[in-house]
Amino acid sequence: MLTLPNILTLSRILTLPLLAFLLWWPKWEFGYGLAFGLYCLMGITDYFDGYLARSSGTVSKLGIFLDPIADKIMVAAVILVLTAQGILTGPYVGDMHVIAGLVILIREIAVSGLREFLGGLQVSVPVSKLAKWKTTFQLICLGALILGGAMPWWNITLAGFEMNVPHTVGLTTLWGAAVLTVVTGWDYLRVGLKHMD
Repeated sequence: MLTLPNILTLSRILTLPLLAFLLWWPKWEFGYGLAFGLYCLMGITDYFDGYLARSSGTVSKLGIFLDPIADKIMVAAVILVLTAQGILTGPYVGDMHVIAGLVILIREIAVSGLREFLGGLQVSVPVSKLAKWKTTFQLICLGALILGGAMPWWNITLAGFEMNVPHTVGLTTLWGAAVLTVVTGWDYLRVGLKHMD
């Protein structure tokens, strides 16, 4: 059933190749600026598809199926492209920031599998407030990392290191998202373990 909320959700999935294309050249500031605008637009549709579905009473099984998939694909695609282009690197720990991205990807895959398992048992796992904070941190960190590529001149010097402000915000919130990812993933796992023999 192609309602407006479902169309908005599908638009996020169909726009991902363009977003990945724009992110492929780290030195292309204009491309990263376009990517940041597109990423923000995709984030806005993420909010409005759920809001419109609930307010108009058009929540559908297709929407319930597609919305989390669209979110996870978007996050995974951006993390993978930014990693491939060497964006997940910074002072003090170098490319160890990739570990935070890896933690997020592992959790998303594990929770998706767990939800599928619990769905077969007719067990619903509601999204917690902490999980919503995790999503917010993910959206902020990836947006900031993209913005850093669009504004490489926005730098400050801190503890002897010259740092790009949005890039540093992105890396910091990436670790925040990774921590919340582990906590919320453990919450889902505890629920799942109760239903495993």
